[in-house]
Amino acid sequence: MSLKIVHNVNVVQPTDHVQPATLWIRNGVIEKLEIGKTSLPEGNYERIDGQGHLLIPGMIDVHIHGANGFDMMDGTERSIQEVSRACAATGCTSFLATSVSSTMEDLLAMIRSVKRVIGHEIGAKIAGLHLEGPYLNPKRKGMQNERFLRHPNLKEIDDIFHEAEGLIKMVTIAPELPGGLELISYLKDKGVIIAVAHSDATYEEAKLAFKAGASHVTHCFNGMRPIHHRDPGLVAAAFEEEHVSLQAIVDGIHLHPAIIRLMHRLKGPEGIVLITDALQAMGLGDGNYMFGGHHVTVAGGIARLEDGTLASSTVTMNEALRLTIETGIPLKDAVQMASTTPARILDLGTKGKISAGCDADLVLLDEQFQVQWTMINGELIND
Repeated sequence: MSLKIVHNVNVVQPTDHVQPATLWIRNGVIEKLEIGKTSLPEGNYERIDGQGHLLIPGMIDVHIHGANGFDMMDGTERSIQEVSRACAATGCTSFLATSVSSTMEDLLAMIRSVKRVIGHEIGAKIAGLHLEGPYLNPKRKGMQNERFLRHPNLKEIDDIFHEAEGLIKMVTIAPELPGGLELISYLKDKGVIIAVAHSDATYEEAKLAFKAGASHVTHCFNGMRPIHHRDPGLVAAAFEEEHVSLQAIVDGIHLHPAIIRLMHRLKGPEGIVLITDALQAMGLGDGNYMFGGHHVTVAGGIARLEDGTLASSTVTMNEALRLTIETGIPLKDAVQMASTTPARILDLGTKGKISAGCDADLVLLDEQFQVQWTMINGELIND
């Protein structure tokens, strides 16, 4: 039965109003969207009753490291699959498998495991790879392991790209390092998103990087030179550049609500991407973990290294969406930041929207933003 009709749902309209809707889905693609109460036709098709809940486009996480006790850097297919499963269960339908700074051997093992899983995911689909490091500044390393940080090496990155076979979609670097601008030129030629973080770049150095081709800021405000009125740094430079988009970890820990509202005011929903930056504690909660070669303790949902440094997050995409709205961001804008904007940035033209011709990647949420079911390519993953 190729036709499915999803009815009795509410969708967000451009006015920020939520209205009843019915969707016709055929062969994994949205065929028709009707706003308002609609009488269902006669015939043989699958009916899916949304019970009046909120239906949004599948969320897209461009920055996630692990979930449910599994770290994607361990080089196993199972870890990739378990993250795929956890993403789908929390409303994320596509994600970038994200590395941390490591040995070359461990990075290549992670890339190979992702290659083996793509096309066979049990949950959310892998949209590509995000390399977070190893070309990062030790001064702003955050949880990145300083043993593995190094200056840009074009021969090394070329070997990495060769192994990845076109899967690398985003690379996070510190552009002020020796060879940083040459690396930006290399990455620009490869057509990947050049992101900046774990960086001590000055305002002037950041401006040069953005002019050279960098267009994204990883976990904005975290792992970078802070704003000072005589030393505005990377963040102020990013605020001034219209083409530069920002990642936001909205977990109630990494960013104050006023900062989230400031980012939204300056960049709008089209310039901000919600991320989890989750480690393997996502879905498990408090306890002790190994991540990036460090001992990490999660207490009260907050992951820290032994010295107190924040070590990624445990937030899920549906929680990040709820928390974003609770800061005062309009629902339609928060959904755009979780779905539409990352789809645009990753050039996933048929994802991130509920409209005819788009992929039927959908999430049904209750009033508390708990996931009722996730649909990927027209197939229910969990209900």
